[in-house]
Amino acid sequence: MLYTLENEVLCVQVRSLGAELRSIRERADETEYLWNGDPVWWKYSSPVLFPIVGKLCGGKYRVNGREYQLPGHGLGRISEFRLVHRQPDSVEFALDWSEESLKSYPWKFQLLIGYVLEKNRITVRWVVRNLDDKEMIYSIGAHGAYRCPIVAGESFEDCYLQFSEQEDAGNMPLNENGQFLRGYGTARLSGAELPLRYEMFRHDALAYDAQKSDTVRLCSRKSDKCLTITAKGFPYWGYWTPGQGGAPFLCIEPWHGHADYADFDGEFAERAGSERLQPGGQAEYSYTITIGR
Repeated sequence: MLYTLENEVLCVQVRSLGAELRSIRERADETEYLWNGDPVWWKYSSPVLFPIVGKLCGGKYRVNGREYQLPGHGLGRISEFRLVHRQPDSVEFALDWSEESLKSYPWKFQLLIGYVLEKNRITVRWVVRNLDDKEMIYSIGAHGAYRCPIVAGESFEDCYLQFSEQEDAGNMPLNENGQFLRGYGTARLSGAELPLRYEMFRHDALAYDAQKSDTVRLCSRKSDKCLTITAKGFPYWGYWTPGQGGAPFLCIEPWHGHADYADFDGEFAERAGSERLQPGGQAEYSYTITIGR
């Protein structure tokens, strides 16, 4: 089911499958800012990653010695959410644990995903609730795919990322299976701008655990169209476009959690970067997407 939020500036569409943003369109000139999910390149537009971010080693993990399996990025993006409430400028969905979900993720939980539209800004809010009687281990993250270039006729190489802080951070390198290697790679963030080139992503995503900026803007050198992601308190950031090059989008991904390290062989509770929630506890996260300056 597709739901529409709109005001005088933007028209936003969200679907109940994955509670996923599917369109961010500027009303004045019909400019679209979000990738449309064409499976020729990538069938998603802005999935929410839960209860893992990235890939597990071998697609498997252990809880108290028992083995479970989860697909890359978890259950959230492939699950149907139920509508909790809807207003002209806001919508909220819920994903509830089930006997089926317990087979792959052994915690009773509720995940709320909400969107609020105000002028040229979309606020995305996640609420994670532990409905179980034991400590819950999870990760959660964003995977928004934004059109790059935003304006037709421009190129990917006309675009760049602008950071709110002066950066000096090495990337967390990935192997061919999507797991992180120890140490840092050579794709450093340096200064306040990152010019975009497809070849930067030939070895998969660029991921950082020491990025200073909580605000990242996608800009063009040929037009004034831009968008800004502000995600305060997110310890990890990822940037991705398909490694073969040519895809007209860039993913900007603030995360709480990340993929397994390639040499990890411990219990799920020992995974680096994971979040913990006590029985009956609740955790809230939010970020904003701002269209224009």
